[in-house]
Parts: sequence; structure tokens; C-alpha cells
Amino acid sequence: MTLIRIDNTPLSYPWGAAGGISALLGREPSGGPEAELWLGSHPKAPSRVLEPGAAWSDLHQWETETGQQLPFLLKILDAAAPLSLQAHPSAEQAALGFDREERAGIPVDAPHRNYRDPRPKPEMIVALSDRFEALCGFRDPAHTTDLLQEGARGSGPAGALLRTWAYMLTEQGIARTVRWLLGDAPEIPQLIGQLQAAAERHPEKLGLVSRLLAEYPGDPGAAVAVMLNHELLSAGEALWLPAGNIHAYLHGTGIELMGPSDNVLRGGLTGKHIDVPELLHVLDISFGPPARLRPAARQVGLRSYRTAEGPENRGAPFELLEITGEAEFRTETPSVIAVLSGSFTVTAEDTGTVQDAARGQFLLQATPGLLSLRGTGRAFLATGRRAVST
Repeated sequence: MTLIRIDNTPLSYPWGAAGGISALLGREPSGGPEAELWLGSHPKAPSRVLEPGAAWSDLHQWETETGQQLPFLLKILDAAAPLSLQAHPSAEQAALGFDREERAGIPVDAPHRNYRDPRPKPEMIVALSDRFEALCGFRDPAHTTDLLQEGARGSGPAGALLRTWAYMLTEQGIARTVRWLLGDAPEIPQLIGQLQAAAERHPEKLGLVSRLLAEYPGDPGAAVAVMLNHELLSAGEALWLPAGNIHAYLHGTGIELMGPSDNVLRGGLTGKHIDVPELLHVLDISFGPPARLRPAARQVGLRSYRTAEGPENRGAPFELLEITGEAEFRTETPSVIAVLSGSFTVTAEDTGTVQDAARGQFLLQATPGLLSLRGTGRAFLATGRRAVST
């Protein structure tokens, strides 16, 4: 079975938009929030196998019983409210952290568990909606200190902790400042109050703070957010988020390709477990503009989202192909096709296997090889990448 029909049900996290993923895929709404639809083999929510007579009920079972590996997890994401601030570990950090928590006897589904599998979770996100909004990586601390000084100006003692924050960031750096903001220092609630007051005085500069604190009252993650790049993506624009990058998606619909992992170290804007020392252990505290991925045309009707560097040089070990017409290409690993509009006839040329896929339908290419797509619309294909460079 070279081309296998698969599907899944959206996960109903509270931040998801009501019926948004169903509307995108041309389906009846579920009646609740639809946050993410997972297309992959991760045991938390493996994709179902739809083929009659198939030997596997889902892709986790397919992976376990065939010995093949799907080297990524593809997600359709629809955020109506901010996700948690988070960072993901490197391959080495994930393996060591998972082994450490296994030896400690912490159940994999325990709320305070940090490492639920031994794999890294680098990721890229491609906006499907205009004005996809995200926080991504630390910006130049000088810009943050200028903003804090402006927010404190004219407030007298009511802005003292904002000035302390600016001084600490300048003199002690990002890591020490994040540790202070997310720690248990008794002055942090007062600092959040001063930040909220500054946001009310300067909505044009700090309006995001008011939004975040309205969703998560008193959460110091709103303060960390002030230190991050605030990005607005138009449809088709993309971000690359390697290991250690601190980020949060705030609003919009996107298609996300990542490592086949659910390892998340959180830093606020959540009611879930936050382990500040472990977050700081994996956190990349470098600063600068985030990495935007510009799609490269490979053929008429086919373009690729991929990092310039390959996996050996901290680049993405996968790529996402956008297909809008007839296309032919060769894959190196098992791959997943997601059709978002129109319809395509998909042929695995090496075996002659043919499947039709229309809007809202998904296929697993179980055996790598030459693929051709004929039709019109818009589809995405996620595939692993072994080459070091473009």
C-alpha cells in the first residue's frame, strides 16, 4: 500500500477557533473549539488509517509494525487566542531529558512531565490566513529597554519596577531577566501591575500587553512577551523556529511542520506546568529578527519551504511543498499530502498506485519515490529531508 488514505479529528484546546479547521476543510463544524489537526504518527493523536482491509488502525501502529518512520508531524492550526509561550529542546536535550524523567518514574502523561518523548521539535509555520500573528525570538534588548523607559516616563514611583527591569536587561542580560520575571520574586505582581498601567497609557506601543493580560490576568509571560519580536504574517509567509527559540502563536490559521514530538517547555500565558530552570536550560537567548522562510519555486505550480541549511547544520530535517497545479518530484522519506482546495490525482509512479484526493482529504505516501500530482487547487506535501544543502 503505497498511497494510504488517512484522517484525524481536531484537538479541542480552548485557544482554538470554533469550527475554523472544519470550515477550511469543507466539513461540518464539530461544535467546539478546533485548535489543531495532527497528521502523523505521534501516539498522542495518531492519524487514522481509512483504507478498507488495512493492517493498521492508525499511523502509530503502522510505524510500530512496519519499522518505517514518519520523520515529522504536520499540523493544521487555528488560533483564536494566544498559545502559551514555549521553547523546544534540541535532539540531545530531548534524549537526555526523556531518559532522566523515565528513570525518575514520572508518568508520561503527568502534568509536570517536561519530556514526553525522546525527540526534538524544530518547526516551521506557513500562514494560511492574512494577519497570522506570532511572537518569535528575542528582539534587540535596546529596543525593549527604550520601550520600558518610555512606558515608565512620567509615572514617578508607579513606574519604578519598569525602570528596574530595563536596567537589569541592559546590565545582566536576557537569561537573568527572564529568570527574574518568571521566578518567585515578591515584586513581580507589582511589576505586572505597573506594566498593565503603562499599556493603558501607551496602547499604541503596548497594546499587546493589554490583550495578553486580558486572557491571562497577572501572568508574567506578558512581560516576557514585551522582549520578543512581534510578527504579522500574510498568507504564504513563513517562520522557521529552531530548537531553543521562544515563541507563541497569537492568532490566525497556519500549517505547521515540525519534528515528531510533543516536548514543550513553557514560559507563561498558560495554566499548565512551567519549569523555569528547564526552560532556561533549553532557551536560545540570542536576539535579532526571526528567520523568515521564503518559498522557492521548483516547478510551475510547485514551491518549497525549506531552510538553506540541511539538518546537519541546524536546519530543518524536513520541507513543505505547496502544490497548485501539475507537479512531479521524488521524495526521500514517507510523506503526507494534505489537500486544502480543489482536487488532485496522485500517482506513485514507481508502483503505479493511484489515489484521488479532494478538499479536506489526506494521504500518506508510505514508500518514498517518484510522485506526480495532476489537478488544480492547493495541496501541501510534508516530507523528510536528508540532503545537507539546497
